[in-house]
Amino acid sequence: MTTDLEHQAAKLFSAKDLVYVRRIAENELDDLPDEALQTINNRESLFVLANGDGQQLAIVEGREAAFAAARAHEMRPVSVH
Repeated sequence: MTTDLEHQAAKLFSAKDLVYVRRIAENELDDLPDEALQTINNRESLFVLANGDGQQLAIVEGREAAFAAARAHEMRPVSVH
């Protein structure tokens, strides 16, 4: 039996307009092509935007820029730690 709270949580986490924002892990940088990192000033300021399935949608330099990019594409950014 699913409670109302569980139903609400399921709706929240499966919302099509949600995008999850998190700092990119150091080991994920190894998977990026060298050309992609040439214009990056600070590798520690890279953030991933991902959908509810964990699929990476974008990598953005700066947390504020990541949130702005999500909103520019009519998505609701949520911070993930």
